[in-house]
Amino acid sequence: MTHSEPPRITMYGCGPDEAVLFRELAPRFGVTPVITDAPVSEANSNLAAGSRCISVGHKTRVTNAALRALGRAGVAYVSTRSIGYNHIDVEYADTIGITVENVSYSPDSVADYTLMMMLMAVRDAKSVIRRADMHDYRLGEARGKELRDLTVGVVGTGRIGAAVIDRLRGFGCRVLAHDPRPGTAADYVPLDELLRRSDIVTLHTPLTEDTHHLLNQQRIEQIRQGAFVVNTGRGALIDTEALVTALADGRLGGAALDVLEGEEGIFYADCRHKRMENKQLLRLQELPNVFISPHTAYYTDHALRDTLHNSIANCLKFESGNRYG
Repeated sequence: MTHSEPPRITMYGCGPDEAVLFRELAPRFGVTPVITDAPVSEANSNLAAGSRCISVGHKTRVTNAALRALGRAGVAYVSTRSIGYNHIDVEYADTIGITVENVSYSPDSVADYTLMMMLMAVRDAKSVIRRADMHDYRLGEARGKELRDLTVGVVGTGRIGAAVIDRLRGFGCRVLAHDPRPGTAADYVPLDELLRRSDIVTLHTPLTEDTHHLLNQQRIEQIRQGAFVVNTGRGALIDTEALVTALADGRLGGAALDVLEGEEGIFYADCRHKRMENKQLLRLQELPNVFISPHTAYYTDHALRDTLHNSIANCLKFESGNRYG
């Protein structure tokens, strides 16, 4: 690429809506986009030839073989269109000279969705909607709960967790928080105390080696009898087998899950005519007190535009020598 040519950015794994937005935004940034709906792989790394920077989605794992192939193609920077990094081995990428960075987007999309999931859980919305769809309009056996009467425990108080806390204040409920690095005005307590005292536990912490199965069997057993678990973070924050057991035996009141262990290859795909191999997902969906959605909390007009805008901006900052962060 000569100095007179606009930067070329290859954008992998673009859905139709992302492709439209990328084509709209690229001229504003003065970049030449190469857009493909295929996730990045070793086989299609040649699409990145001439691009020092690429943008990738979060729906498919980026293998180390793909990273090596990208490096051979001249890629030095990967912008992942997500907050989490668990689909890329960032440390390995660094050893072969590739910088990986995430993007920020408005926390309101996930925070709004989290509140919706809480309300659906405590009002038994899954059963209500299913009965209404079958034209059974009788009241359910279980009465709902009001948030103002409950204690909500927020685990992880970064941008999204803090936005959830802001919303909860409007409902008048008691809010407890846990985070190794407190960052907002809240009543911070140790995790075991939060689990014992909360009627709803909602997870907003990043997935790392330390937080993998943060809610393991021991911690799930510490959660207050009849409480609800909400997860819009990452599926592996919860030991799913332990969660299924606690839900099935009635120790937990219910769960609302936008993310799930083993969701790769299932969420974002049409599986209506496929054999479902994830037995835990099938078991959870059978339970009347479990609401599952396919990792969609982030998916709003505003957040998508933020994500794509910032992905391009990060690439250009890297090109100019000013890394994002």
